[in-house]
Amino acid sequence: MSSVTRAVRPALDRKVGTRTAARFAHPAVLLVGIVLVALNMRACLAAVSPMVAEIQRSFGLSASAAGLITTVPVLFQGVGAPLTPRLTRRFGAERVVLGAVLLLGAGVLLRVLPSVLALYAGCVVIGVAIAVLNVSMPGLVKREFPHRAAAMTGVYSTTMLVGATLAAGLSVPLEHALGGGWRASLGAWSLLALVAAVAWLPQVLKARQERVAPVRTLAAPTRPQAPAASPWKSGLAWQISAFMGISSLLVYTLVAWMPQILADHGMPRGEAGLVFAFSNLVQVAGAFLVPLAAGRMTRQRGLAAGMALLNAAGIAWLLLAPVSGAWFSAAVLGLAQGGSLGLGLAFIVLRTDSVPGAARLGGMSQAVGYLVAAAGPVGAGLLHQVTGGWNTTLLVMLVLAVLAAAAGWGAGRDRTV
Repeated sequence: MSSVTRAVRPALDRKVGTRTAARFAHPAVLLVGIVLVALNMRACLAAVSPMVAEIQRSFGLSASAAGLITTVPVLFQGVGAPLTPRLTRRFGAERVVLGAVLLLGAGVLLRVLPSVLALYAGCVVIGVAIAVLNVSMPGLVKREFPHRAAAMTGVYSTTMLVGATLAAGLSVPLEHALGGGWRASLGAWSLLALVAAVAWLPQVLKARQERVAPVRTLAAPTRPQAPAASPWKSGLAWQISAFMGISSLLVYTLVAWMPQILADHGMPRGEAGLVFAFSNLVQVAGAFLVPLAAGRMTRQRGLAAGMALLNAAGIAWLLLAPVSGAWFSAAVLGLAQGGSLGLGLAFIVLRTDSVPGAARLGGMSQAVGYLVAAAGPVGAGLLHQVTGGWNTTLLVMLVLAVLAAAAGWGAGRDRTV
């Protein structure tokens, strides 16, 4: 290689790298990646719900052991959340998201192996992978769309619910189409994770190009920054965490028991399933519209309290008129639950002033939130077993909704953690 070639080659490499990074940086490429990743974040959880009875028969599980199939991933979403900020600092958010999506696909495949140990190990892996994605995505959205963070939060929270709705609706048809029983149906969702990983790969390559690109200008001297404050010491962070935790508990409790509540009051099981599906469909609208509204407000106190009180209204109607008012309750609860999810995620970007701050707050709020949420289905089932009915469970949920309104009122202040 000549001296001229050696001199020119680095410049050419930098030029090619710059062009590659610019191509991968196109907002449309990033948006497709975010949407496909978000589709995975609830799909593998929702897909298992229609299959629980078949899994239970396949392994001879008790009812409580079968309930762990849905509870374990929620629990490990809380356990895995605080670890994510360290991972993103060390490896970069793009690589962490790619690794989490691949881990999610591996967990889906592990869950369908012919072993009870593999079943629950897969649930653990899925929960940890979703935890990493839950914490990583708000920071990425805040960094890449700083002036439209709340709106983009609405996009990906809506996509999460769309993925869950499609998975719940397609699980049984996939079982029939593939002819491999529940294992083939659930295992097929690993393909969606693979597609998302391929779509996200450009972001990893873009981040790599940006890391190796030479600095063309001398950086101005900067003052040493003070250590970042821990969100665990912030009252505002605890209010956000309480709002997310109680809202999630109400969601997962009704996911586990709403069809059973309706059926126990005399509604045909087929109709109870349709009411539940309708509620999930309405959640999509709430998850999209509420973050959009939040992004246009300086304070979101009324919006947060309103979502919690809508939750209370839907639960109260379910308590007073469980059959005749079921469709109305489903609509109100769907709007409240979808809106609370979107608003809770929006708080992570609205109540922080930096990407690392969003990651730290996301790690805390989702750790607290999912650990609290994991107690909902189990606690509701125990109350039902002790009392022989659902009224006590619904009354406790009503009180919790009021507490969520109080937490949301504090979380909606115009302050940062």
